[in-house]
Amino acid sequence: MAKIKMKKKSTSTDMTAMCDVAFLLLTFFILTATAKVPEALPVDMPASVAEFKLPDTDLAIITVGKGADGKSKVFFDLKGRELRKRSLEGMGAKFGVTFTEDDKTKFALMDDFGVPVANLKQIIAMKASERVKANQPGIPIDSLDNQLKEWLLVSRRAAIDIDDKELQIAIKGDAKEQYPQIKKIMDILQDQKINSFNLVTGTRGKDF
Repeated sequence: MAKIKMKKKSTSTDMTAMCDVAFLLLTFFILTATAKVPEALPVDMPASVAEFKLPDTDLAIITVGKGADGKSKVFFDLKGRELRKRSLEGMGAKFGVTFTEDDKTKFALMDDFGVPVANLKQIIAMKASERVKANQPGIPIDSLDNQLKEWLLVSRRAAIDIDDKELQIAIKGDAKEQYPQIKKIMDILQDQKINSFNLVTGTRGKDF
């Protein structure tokens, strides 16, 4: 008896629909993604295996590193739009600088900065790309003009007024930064009875 031969069917699959979906997803992610703005004071952080996620709000980050001119500088950043607005208002009142509502809105969207309060309006008026290239001298931390101390005082009060929470502090220092400069920051914190703070580090693989 003769065997019935089954007709072979093509195994090819039409991938047109799959390619369309892939390109649509790719287009969506490209259009919705936001480019990371370069840091105004980039630092090479020391490596660590510890992992702890910093909060997105009620956080102050103090960055210590050397600028393009080779001088050690201190920059300051606050996480939380309302916190930034309230802190700017407080610093303006303390140093006699008037900030408009537009200034406060732009400042709330900014990243770290490193200028005295008197020059802050100029930095706020810049575009993000211009701000990164601007020569910011750093926030004064001298004994006669310690504006970092004032920023911490004002922002801590603002955090309590907004959320009734204590402001968390983080120090992000360059791995090659000399210890005396970091110690100055720690002394400022301890003068305000801040004995608990975080040190921001880069990730490093664990050695087994």
